[in-house]
Amino acid sequence: MHDRTLRNRTLRLLEAGLSVGEASRQTGVSLSTIRRWREVPESRSPTARGCARCAPIPLSPTPADGYAQLLGLYLGDGHIVRCPKGVHLLTVYCDDSWPGLIEEAAATMARVMPASAVSRRRRNGCTEVKSLSKHWPHLFPQHGPGKKHARPIVLEPWQREIVSAHPGRFVRGLIHSDGYRGMNRVRRVLPSGVRWYEFPRYHFKNESPDILALCGEALDLLGAAWRFNNRNELSVARREAVELLDLHVGPKY
Repeated sequence: MHDRTLRNRTLRLLEAGLSVGEASRQTGVSLSTIRRWREVPESRSPTARGCARCAPIPLSPTPADGYAQLLGLYLGDGHIVRCPKGVHLLTVYCDDSWPGLIEEAAATMARVMPASAVSRRRRNGCTEVKSLSKHWPHLFPQHGPGKKHARPIVLEPWQREIVSAHPGRFVRGLIHSDGYRGMNRVRRVLPSGVRWYEFPRYHFKNESPDILALCGEALDLLGAAWRFNNRNELSVARREAVELLDLHVGPKY
């Protein structure tokens, strides 16, 4: 299989007036392949279906809100591994305690990469939601060797545009994968005696400082106050901020 750079170079030679035979001699690509490239635009090629980044002019993935959520799921508790023949497997791990989360993750993955089937694999206490495609690294350029917290995680400009437009869906993906909404109990000693108060709050925990920072930036875009609870965990506890996240994230189900 030829890479996109060679294909583009070959097509530019044809556009410059060279014959198919001369383009073949200069590039080493077979005559039949060059004719197919000339007659079948890349947007109709099987390798480009479902991947906006593979278009002649790269586009942002669609739907944008679904991509923002899947990006959060991937950064929170997902990974990509290379399989034979250049295919990559995207996996998001979902706790079996939340069957609704599993179904939502699968539906979101299918929306973003409709040309690839989504499967599930039961593990001890969790379910792997998986999809095979050659294009997952194109949609998630943060993929690389080693654990995510051991390497820089920086969004591309086109990813930042999507997250800026859909910060709530991005935060939803992060918290549904590596966070939770729980009750915080506070003990107060009053003249009348000891009183306990309960209030809900959201947590997001991750070992990557870069991913934590991305979560904080998205919360800032939403206008939800947050703070670091620990070095690897941030929380949203103010009543108005929790109510705002309830609209965008909601409890796991």
